[in-house]
Amino acid sequence: MTEHDLIRGCIRQDNSCQRMLFDKYAGKMMGVCLRYANDAMEAEDMIQDAFIKVFQYIGQFKFEGSFEGWIRRIVVNTAIRHLERKKMKFKDIDDHSASAPQVEASAYTHLGEEDLMKLINQLPDGYRLVFNLNVIEGYSHEEIAEMLNIQPGTSRSQLVKARKMLQQQILQLQKIAV
Repeated sequence: MTEHDLIRGCIRQDNSCQRMLFDKYAGKMMGVCLRYANDAMEAEDMIQDAFIKVFQYIGQFKFEGSFEGWIRRIVVNTAIRHLERKKMKFKDIDDHSASAPQVEASAYTHLGEEDLMKLINQLPDGYRLVFNLNVIEGYSHEEIAEMLNIQPGTSRSQLVKARKMLQQQILQLQKIAV
């Protein structure tokens, strides 16, 4: 069955097509949710809500562009709405250092993807959200500002602070490893 056939079946609300579509994309989209959630249970709630929306709005997919990209956008927006319901705040961390710490390039080579994701998940919610949206999803600060109802400058500031915090965490790991 082609992706086009699968989508058409979901539009007709064919349960077997919905199951196949879920099975095809849920794993990858769960990875997206895990980047925004504080734990696996929260990510599961996000993915469930997202796929309810996918099936609800699948008739609006215009068969232009990537279907996976269309699903990803729904998943990201669902994750954002979920975090908004939790009354997520954009933190300002007391910043005593004038510049970001210098991290040797070799420090990054010792970190695996899983280690880096753990560090990202330890960021405060606002930092993590902006970091994920900009660095991983590729949204501009203007798009992020519109999505989160904040100013583009707030998005930029959160990203700078997120990167600085990640660099400090990597430096700490580097000191432990030495």
